[in-house]
Amino acid sequence: MSFEGHIQNGVVVFDEAITVPEGTAVRVEVVLPPRKTLAERFKNIIGVDVDLPEDLAKNHDHYLYGTPKQ
Repeated sequence: MSFEGHIQNGVVVFDEAITVPEGTAVRVEVVLPPRKTLAERFKNIIGVDVDLPEDLAKNHDHYLYGTPKQ
């Protein structure tokens, strides 16, 4: 048997009225909302800069820290 609800002021509140005998043992499982993918989180900046070097992925340390190019 399972019931759905939410937390309100630190107390579990069921979405529908239920009747369970006093003292009944229960198990609470937290259901988190699905996480967004990196592409979903950064969709507003992906592909914005068009003036980047073509070898940026290969030589990012060179452009960030000045190391020799590979």
